[in-house]
Amino acid sequence: MTLEQFIALIGGGLIVSCQAGPDHPLRDPSTIARLARAAVLGGAPAVRCGGVGGLDDVRAVADTVPVPVIGLTKRGTSGVFITPTVDDAVRVLESGATVVAADGTRRPRPDGAPLSRTADAVHAAGGLLMADVATLADGVAAAEAGADLIATTLSGYTPDSPQQDGPDLALVAALAAELPSARIVAEGRYHHPEQVRAALDAGATAVVVGTAITDPVWITRSFAAATRP
Repeated sequence: MTLEQFIALIGGGLIVSCQAGPDHPLRDPSTIARLARAAVLGGAPAVRCGGVGGLDDVRAVADTVPVPVIGLTKRGTSGVFITPTVDDAVRVLESGATVVAADGTRRPRPDGAPLSRTADAVHAAGGLLMADVATLADGVAAAEAGADLIATTLSGYTPDSPQQDGPDLALVAALAAELPSARIVAEGRYHHPEQVRAALDAGATAVVVGTAITDPVWITRSFAAATRP
């Protein structure tokens, strides 16, 4: 799938992230695949998955849904751990993903390779690269490295990015202004529909929502909090 074809599918849309941590009740590839199918029935034009579930989740979802899969794998919990190496990126594609999501910050990667090498490997294998960034400088560097899409996923998770409860709409707007030809994907702490609309109005091509849609533990806690005085 070309970038133009992918953008035609997701442009102005809601991408749903279907992931679950190691101790979560939903931590099972077949369960994640059912979540993805439900998200597609609800109108998601693409699904993001993998994470802790890694390649097994990517395969399960890619085999289940008729929409493009944005896949990733995680190694560890600190530093660069989202699809951290060139080899990881290729394996994600081989597992059925159309797009590989990888850490796109300027931090050193475990294999010592620059992000551009991951971009080259993904493109050579016929895929697209989504760079998860934390700051405007990260986004500019990722675009220069050849990333097809720039996502705000890591804002708030690095020391040089703002620590806040809600989504980083300012970063979406800054990336859209600085990189007018880039495709910006808003992701990270989008918990309300009005935030999704705000991100699109700020210049995002599409918005990724995960926890607020696919984590019943978080959703239940949010409602339960309203019962307390």
